[in-house]
Amino acid sequence: MKNWTLALLRVSLGWLLVIWGADKIFNVEHGMAVANKFYFGFLAAESALRLGGALQMLVGLAVVVGFARRWAYPVQLLVNSASLLAVMPSVVDPWGWVFEGSNELFYPSLIIFAGNLLLIAYRDDDRLVLDRMRSAR
Repeated sequence: MKNWTLALLRVSLGWLLVIWGADKIFNVEHGMAVANKFYFGFLAAESALRLGGALQMLVGLAVVVGFARRWAYPVQLLVNSASLLAVMPSVVDPWGWVFEGSNELFYPSLIIFAGNLLLIAYRDDDRLVLDRMRSAR
C-alpha cells in the first residue's frame, strides 16, 4: 500500500507542476496576471514566463516518473514554497477575517508543501520510480 500511496502523491504533485507550467506557456495572459499579482512581477515578461513554464513542466515530468529525484524534489519544493509564501495570508486567514483578499481556495498550498516534504522524507521508500528501475540494471 505504501508504494502506491507514494506513487500517487508523487504523480499528483508532479502533474500539478506540469499544469502550472503549461498555463505559463499556453495562457500567457493568465501567467502574467498571476506573476504580477502574487510574485511581484517575477517572470512577467512573455519570453521569461514561457521559459519558466517549460522548465517547470520538465521538473514536473521528472517528478511524475521519479527521475533524478535528488534534484527534482528540492526544485519542486522551492517552486511550491514560493507559491505558499505568495498566498500565505490565505493560509493563515482563509476566510479573510484579518487579511483582506484572502481566499480559502489557496489553503491547499500548505498541503502541497507538506506533501513535498513527505516525498523528500520517504524518497528511499518510493519503489515505483524510474530512478530505481535504472539503478537495478
